[in-house]
Parts: sequence; structure tokens; C-alpha cells
Amino acid sequence: MARKMKTMDGNNAAAWASYPFTEVAAIYPITPSSVMAEVTDQWAAKGKENLFGTPVKLAEMQSEAGASGTVHGSLAAGALTTTYTASQGLLLMIPNLYKIAGELLPCVIHVSARCVASHALNIFGDHSDIYACRQTGFAMLCSSNVQEVMDLGTVAHLSTIEGRVPFIHFFDGFRTSHEIQKIETWDMEDVRDMVDFEKVEEFRKRALNPEHPVLRGTAQNPDIFFQAREACNPYYDAIPGIVEDYMNKVNEKIGTNYKLFNYYGAPDATHVIVAMGSVCDTIEETIDYLNEKEGTKLGLVKVRLYRPFRADKLVEAIPSTCEQISVLDRTKEPGSEGEPLYLDVVAALKGTQFHDVAIASGRYGLGSKDTTPAQIKAVYWNASWKDTYKPRFTIGIEDDVTNLSLETEGKLDSAPAGTTACKFWGLGADGTVGANKNSIKIIGDHTDLYAQAYFAYDSKKSGGVTVSHLRFGKTPIKSTYLINQADFVACHNESYITKYNMVQDIKPGGTFLLNCQWEHEELDKHLPGQVKRYIAENNIKFYTINGVKIGKEIGLGNRINTVLQSAFFKLANIIPIDDAIKYMKDAATASYSKKGDAIVKMNHDAIDAGCQQVHEVKVPASWKKCKDTPMGMPAAKCADKTLQDFVNNIQIPCNAQEGDKLPVSTFTGMADGTFPQGSAAFEKRGIAVDVPAWNGDNCIQCNFCSYVCPHAVIRPVVMTDAELKKAPKLAQEKAVAMTGMPGYNFVMTMSALDCTGCGSCVNVCPGKKGNKALSMMPLETQLAEQEVFNYGLTLAEKPEVFEKFKATTVKGSQFKQPLLEFSGACAGCGETPYAKLITQLFGDRMYIANATGCSSIWGGSAPSTPYTVNKDGKGPAWANSLFEDNAEYGYGMFLAQSTIRNRTIAKVLELSKTTKAAALKKACEEYLETVDDGEKNSAATDNLIAALKKTKNKATEEILKDADYLRKKSMWIFGGDGWAYDIGFSGVDHVIAQGEDVNIFVFDTEVYSNTGGQSSKATPTAAVAQFAAAGKRTKKKDLGMMAMSYGYVYVAQVAMGYDPQQTLTAIKEAEAYNGPSLIIAYAPCINHGIKGGMSNAQLHAKAAVEAGYWHCYRFNPDLKKEGKNPFILDSKEPSASFRDFLMSEVRYTSLSRKFPEIAEELFAKAEQDAKDRTESYLRLKKD
Repeated sequence: MARKMKTMDGNNAAAWASYPFTEVAAIYPITPSSVMAEVTDQWAAKGKENLFGTPVKLAEMQSEAGASGTVHGSLAAGALTTTYTASQGLLLMIPNLYKIAGELLPCVIHVSARCVASHALNIFGDHSDIYACRQTGFAMLCSSNVQEVMDLGTVAHLSTIEGRVPFIHFFDGFRTSHEIQKIETWDMEDVRDMVDFEKVEEFRKRALNPEHPVLRGTAQNPDIFFQAREACNPYYDAIPGIVEDYMNKVNEKIGTNYKLFNYYGAPDATHVIVAMGSVCDTIEETIDYLNEKEGTKLGLVKVRLYRPFRADKLVEAIPSTCEQISVLDRTKEPGSEGEPLYLDVVAALKGTQFHDVAIASGRYGLGSKDTTPAQIKAVYWNASWKDTYKPRFTIGIEDDVTNLSLETEGKLDSAPAGTTACKFWGLGADGTVGANKNSIKIIGDHTDLYAQAYFAYDSKKSGGVTVSHLRFGKTPIKSTYLINQADFVACHNESYITKYNMVQDIKPGGTFLLNCQWEHEELDKHLPGQVKRYIAENNIKFYTINGVKIGKEIGLGNRINTVLQSAFFKLANIIPIDDAIKYMKDAATASYSKKGDAIVKMNHDAIDAGCQQVHEVKVPASWKKCKDTPMGMPAAKCADKTLQDFVNNIQIPCNAQEGDKLPVSTFTGMADGTFPQGSAAFEKRGIAVDVPAWNGDNCIQCNFCSYVCPHAVIRPVVMTDAELKKAPKLAQEKAVAMTGMPGYNFVMTMSALDCTGCGSCVNVCPGKKGNKALSMMPLETQLAEQEVFNYGLTLAEKPEVFEKFKATTVKGSQFKQPLLEFSGACAGCGETPYAKLITQLFGDRMYIANATGCSSIWGGSAPSTPYTVNKDGKGPAWANSLFEDNAEYGYGMFLAQSTIRNRTIAKVLELSKTTKAAALKKACEEYLETVDDGEKNSAATDNLIAALKKTKNKATEEILKDADYLRKKSMWIFGGDGWAYDIGFSGVDHVIAQGEDVNIFVFDTEVYSNTGGQSSKATPTAAVAQFAAAGKRTKKKDLGMMAMSYGYVYVAQVAMGYDPQQTLTAIKEAEAYNGPSLIIAYAPCINHGIKGGMSNAQLHAKAAVEAGYWHCYRFNPDLKKEGKNPFILDSKEPSASFRDFLMSEVRYTSLSRKFPEIAEELFAKAEQDAKDRTESYLRLKKD
């Protein structure tokens, strides 16, 4: 049976397989599985029907626990129900998995298997999550590649209907979920032909229904529970046979050979690996190479049905000639005798013909660690008869602590002949990944070639490193590992060429394309010596293109992905260039036609320019003699030895994309995941094209630019005349007299190499007489500013400045050091300016409990740490637990700190009564007087500690043991709306209800930003988001109003761009309030699709309030004690068009384009919701 070929990733394949069988899908976003639910939602919104003639009914829940409960209920009531999840999300479902399995409800959960957080969060792939579910009673079926996801996903659904046992169908997160392959797809009628509809009807008849009522879910006692539990055995005994039968039906239809355990390799193999997941394709490729090239006899048993585990079928799959077995597990179970699959294999082979065969246990690929053919060869070379044999081993790392790792013999080029490998280095959100997905689709859909694409990212948001790995070939591509021997490499950002060793991945005679603004004669100056030497020695064909210049000339700005895509097709020669240009233009027309003919023409012009303006570089012979020049980050030198060692030993290699090579010993002192603060300052990425240039003549010294800067790169510095004389010459030239402080000088400093070029500072600058004090200029013209910025960091804060300009004002606050700087947040981020401001006000004494999400990724992603310390070494103590429990986690921090502090305060009180030392007594009393005042208590604490140290006795020593707990701390709980409104809401509610002195700050982006923009209960009516493809139908939850109902919670809503002072005042009041506080901050996000881009984030926030879309207020319970109305509405009544505001965001305009028939109705409802909210606040104001 011939099937249609389509190009898609594993998540899309899983959605394709599940959709026909799914009547209800209960969903919740989690990386990397969210795409399955998103695609299902999009199809349902368009009316796509399942096998039962209806679109899937999707329900987005508040958490994975809620989703699994909904799945359970829906199954119990008779609808075939599916969900999609991974990692912690899957673990939250475990209680319901027991119930669903115990009630024998037919169900398939599709899991893109992902690492479970331990000492650190890792969002990438391994099997730690699915192994944690092996005891639940769910059958477990594994797919190794995108094609298998399509085929075996269908087998899972067919089998659960037949056998009643629910299934987890899993495949590797990212490596399979996000790998794009050209695969064969199912036709709905072919699927229908295999479904046992009688079993479906039996399922419906068993469902709960008052027409034939039963009771399910009893409480059973010791007398019968055990027996009743054993009654399910026949169902589990039957499942392997049922799965096998459906595999055979699939095999008959499409000519495959799926079995419970598939063998691959030499029929008389002596060494066999047992594994499951995407590594199996790499193992197969390695077997083909080694058996052919080196005459070995190697094999692989690929595990498909992991639960129930049929030992006899495993034995049947192993060749009788086998002398050694190596089991590979993609997980770590500390303290166990071996990992799960290994233990299953050992148990299965006991008492069989393989009873005495040596069985080695290996760990690989944790957290998506790349597993290469060279590593697989090392496994096969780890022979039991050798002196170097390791019965327990790891691959892919260097373990120099417990010495478990196997050594490799260098790169192994095992890809089949005719495979073309291409690698693209891009900047997050520059369009490189999107262009490459488009290229794969063009080649996959318009040629007979097989195609594969995989995209590797660092942990930064837009602005991080992306590396696209594309392969094309005439045979199916099994290379499920990153490209390290490429035919074509493109560098899309010129700053990368001095940071990353990318040309070394090009095969001799390969092609290198560099996007840069340098003229031909400038290349010799800018390229590192080792890059030039490698190009010359290996006969690399070298080309450049000035995409930035082309983009600006055409009007596309920095979105030059189509320019570079066209250049790739010109140079790679995979398909005729004329055909490629036609397909690219067709794709551009399809993508941009609804944005107007002008946008389409710009992209067409970019495609033509990319093809025509590629410049071939004639490589001079002199390059062969070039010496190495410094690349990447320079070695760090600082007073903090721990930080210095961290930067030099970990951060620098990781930032050079060399982290894979770090040995285990590097981390022996930080096995618990502890990192030093302040390492982001050493990165100096230099990724901006343009950065702000300051003109002091037009500056009114308002400091707004510093206030809104998402990355703390622009800062006002006040210098005395003496300090200015010692300053760099550029500072002396640019300094202006300090307004209001004669004898002082004002300089706006800017860290050019840390700037992301968002332009927010320029947009908020009021300037003088219509002339702004800031303008965006090319990075190279402003590099001298770095020395001025660095000098400014050496100067001490001046108390006299804060006497004149209070830290409670916008201007004054910006003279305080930000203790959040140079994060990996998106350019123009709407979240970081708030967090940065809080650190300026309270950073030297604050705790931060951070919910998983955008704010934890830009706040705490290895290897850089953007939270930092002041000159005294004090700064925010930051930690992340999970997504769902952050409020409770922060509350736990508060309880610990306050418990120890209160005990210590009691000791100080007792000492104040008994000491005879006058100075000490005074210090104790001053401390006790300020004990609840965070601002005043710091100085009193310093005085007390000094006095305690001067009077040595048992009482003072006891207090000094806990000196770190004396100071009044500021407890902050950070997170996004997905956490606060949804998965963590019960925790938020419970914590504020306790009445304790904790501060909760919600970055409200109105979507799940970190997982790709899914709808949350903060998403307003009519907004298009993932999981709300046809616009959200319900209104935004009023979290603030709910919190106000307690009466004793300080609550504020703020929007920095609308009223900077109101934001600052609310934060100060919340922290000063001796009780719980909740601040909800409007945070524009890249997911909104703001007209004009994120450079307009602050202006957009202002527009939101002026249109009545967002409201700013404060609810201060202390005012009620004074007999005043505790509610203050700070925003004015709406004065701008609500509809015009909606039309300034793609998430609303896209609704008009895709679903015009419902858009008008939803827009009207959204406007009415906003009016209702305004009215409710006005009523509170009058009360």
C-alpha cells in the first residue's frame, strides 16, 4: 500500500496518529510535547474530523494533574480521550495513571520523553520520566524515529481499544519530537480499516451512565483488595499478543517489519546492544559501517514494547551466537544495582541459553547529550574478554571521578554515501530556524531526496545561539546525532566567527558562508588566524554576503532569513537554483500574502538579492601560515576566586560550545547544582547590530532609559571632578554638568557588548525640544563606550546623590546598582525591567523563589548567572524548585528564615537586658527597634554585629553563629501568569492567605511564554494563542480582585511603560507592608506580535492602559486602618481606541484573518469585558 509522503517532526506525527482516535483531549503545555496539543487544536479549529465524524474537543487544564484527572473522567464517561505530556508533567499524572490503568480504561498518552529535574532543570530528552511510570500499569510502547511515531502511535491506539490496558506511547524529546523527517503518513480510511469498532461500542457500554448505573472506585479493605488487584492479570498477559497482531496488520499494509523486539545486524553477531529510542537509528548506522568496513559481527535488539515486558520475545530476538550483551539506558537511578532496562534484560535472560553471557550496563544521552557513532563503537569495543572491560559504563562524557566512561577513537563518518550535511549558526529569533524548516520542506516536498532537520538551542531566549543541522540523501537518514562533519556551514551572525570553532566542522573541500558587514579587504583583519588557516589548508570554498545591508535596503531590517536561505540554495546545489527560487517565493507568498503585497514583494526581493549578492572570497595562500589568535571569552580575573574558577573552568568552555568536553571532575564541588552569582558580566556577547549612542546636550537626566533597559546595559553615573579626570577620554568629552548638584558630572554609560539592540531606551527618551538624547548606531562605532561603562562600575555609590534624588523616585532609583544584569532575555523583554528594579531597591537582602518559566530561564540558565552581587558581596539568593509549587517553595524559604531569625532576635532581646556593655546594649536596642523595618534594619544589623564582635562571651558567640539571619530579609516569589493564574494558583492563594510577610510578583504576559505562547487564564477574550487557535472564548481571570477579597493582602497592578512612578511606588509599598503582597505586572512579550516589534514594548504598555485594556491600581490594607479607602485607581479612564490597540498585535489581527466570521463577535466581547473591569474598579474607587 502506497502512502503519501510528508515532511514533519515527531510531535506532528504523534498528533497525526492520535487525531483519528481522539474524541476528547485534555491538555496542558510542557516542552517538548506542547506541539502535539497545538497541532490537534489547530486541526480541530479548522473542523478536521476524527474517526467518529467530529472535530476533537480540546480542554486546556490548569496543570498536568488536572489534565490527567479530566482524561480519567472523560474515559469513565465513555469518550476516547488522549493527552500529551513529558517530564514533570507526566509525573504529576502518576496518581491518575494508576486509576486509569486500574479501571482498565482504553487510553493513549503520547510522551516526548524528557529529563526530570534533579540538581538542575533540563528541558531536553532522556527516559527518566517514562521509567518513573513503569509501575503504574500502563503498557509502554517506544518509537525510535519520526516514521515509527506515525506507525506505532497508531498501533498503541488500536491495541488499547482491543485490550483495555492503557498505553504510554513515548519517543525521545527533541531528538525525535523536534526532528523533521520526510515520512509516510496514514490515510484516515486505512486506519479505519484496522479499528475494532465492536470494542469501541463495548467501551461505551461499560461507561458510567445513569441509564445503567454502577459504582466505580470503591474503598476496599485488606480482605479483598489483593485478590481484586490480581484479577487484571489476564488483560496484561494478552496485551503483547494484541500489540503483535496489530503490528502484523500494519506490516501487511505498508511492508514494515515491526515486532515487540526487532533485531538488526549480523545474523551471527557476537556482541549485541539492547536499547530503545532514537539511539537505535544511530546504532543501526554504526553497525552497517563497522560490519562492512571492519568485518565485525555486531547487532542490536530494539525494544518496542517495554511494558508488559515479554522475556521470551527478547530471547527469541537475540542471535544464538551472541557472546556479550550491552544494555543502554537513557536515565540514571542513583543507588540502584543498574538502570531499569538492564535489570529487565538480566531478569529475562536468567535460565535461558544466554544465562552465562556477559551483560554490561551503560548510561548514555542524559538531558539530550549527543550520542554519536564513535561512542557506539566504543560500546562494542568494550569487550568482556579485555582487561579494560567495564561492566558498568557511561558514554558521551569523560568521567574522571568514578572512571566509568568509555573512551572514543575520534570522529566516525558512518553516514551513507551521498548524504549531504549542512550546518547553520543563527541568532535566536533571527529567522534562521524558520528558514531552515522551510528549506527542508521545499526539498522534502519537491524532490525524491530524504531529508532530516534538527535544531539545537542554548538556554537563552531570542538572542541565544541556534544551530540548525540539516541532512539530505537518497536513502533514509538514520543519523540521530548532531553534525560534526559538514559539507556546508553557514554563519548568520558575524560576532560568532570569533567565538565558536565552527569551520573545523567543514569537510575538506566543503563550503563556508559568512554573513558579515565586512568588505573583502577587511576579512583578513577580522577573521581569527585558526579560521583562516583551516579554510586555506582544507580547500574550503569561502563566500560572504552582507545580509544586514540587504535587509536594510529592502526594508526588512534584521529579518534577513530569506536572504540567507536563498544564498544557501545557490551554494549548496541540492536542487536547481531556479527551482529553489520559485519554491521560496511561493512559500513567501503563502506566508505573507495576508500582510499585503508590499511585504510579499520585500521577501521576493530578498530572495533574489540573496542569490545574486553572494561574494566568493579568493583565499590567499598566506592564510595557510596564520597563527592562532584569541577566540571567545577572555579568561576572567576577579576577587571572588569561586566565581573566577567557575567562569574560566565552566562558563568559557560552555559559551564556546565546548561544554560537552568538560569532565565530571569539573563539577565535583557543585554536585548539588550550586552556581556563583554574577557570571553573566563576563560574557560580552556583542550580538547587537545597533546600540544606543548618547548625546548629553539633549539629555534631561530623567534616567528613563536606564529604568526600562531589559538588560541593565545603560546606566547613569555621577562623577566628581576628580573622578572625571581619571575617567577615559570619551567620558571626559561627553560628560555634562549634573542637574541640581553643582560640582558633579553626569555621564550615561552603555555596555555596548552586552546590549541586545532592542531600542527601548531610545523610544522612551523624551529628549529636549524634540531631539532625543539617544539614537541607535552601529555597534562598531560605539565600542569605545565599553571602557566608560567599565570605569563607571569602579565608582562607589554616593550618599549625597540619594539625599538629593531619593531612591523612591524613578530618577533616584537608577543610581542604585542593578543586581540583575545582562540576562539571556529577549531583546526588549517586558519582564526583566521589573525584576531589575526590584533588585535595585532590595537586592542586597532579598530571596527569590522563581517559578519555572521565562523568568527562570533568563534568570538561571547555565552557564551564565545574571543575578549578581554588590561591592560588599551581597545580592539576591535565587533558587528554582518546580513550576507548580513556587509559592509554597518561597513560603518555605520564609518560614525557615523567619524561624531562625525570631530565635536569634529572642537572644538579642535577652542580651539587651543582661549586658553591662553600654555600646552593645545600645546596638541591641537600636536593632530591636528596627527589627521589622527592612530599610532601617540593615544599618542597625551592621552596628549590632560589630558590637557583638567586640564583646566576646557565650551569649554574643551564640548570636554571631546565626549572624546571617539577623538582617530583615525581603522575600520575593517570582513567576509568570501560567504559574500564578493556572498551575500554581492554589499555592499562590494558600500562601497569601497565611498573612505572612512575603511578596509575590507576577510577570503577566497573558500567555505561557516559555513554552511557546499557549493560552492561560490570564489570556483575554479573542486573543489567538496556542491551545486557542480560534481565539479564546472566555475572559481574563481577575487575579488581583480575588486576592483583594481577603482584605489583608496588599495588591497592585502595574505597567511600567504607562506610569514608571506608580510601578516604583507599588513595589516599595508592597515590600514595606508587613503582610502578604501580590503585584501583577503587564509584560509585553515577543509572543504578542507587537506592531513595530519589541522595541515598542514600553510604549505598548502605555497604550494598553490608555485603551482600557490594562488597569493600574493599588490596594493597601494599611490605608483601611487609617479610615481611608484602601483602593487607589492610578490609571485614568480609557482615552484611546480599544479596537485600535487590539489591532496592534498579531495575536488579535490573526483572528480576523483566519476566522473572520467569529472575530467581530469576540472583539466586541473582549471590549465589553474590559469595560466591565473598568466599571468594577471605578466602583471600588468610590467605596
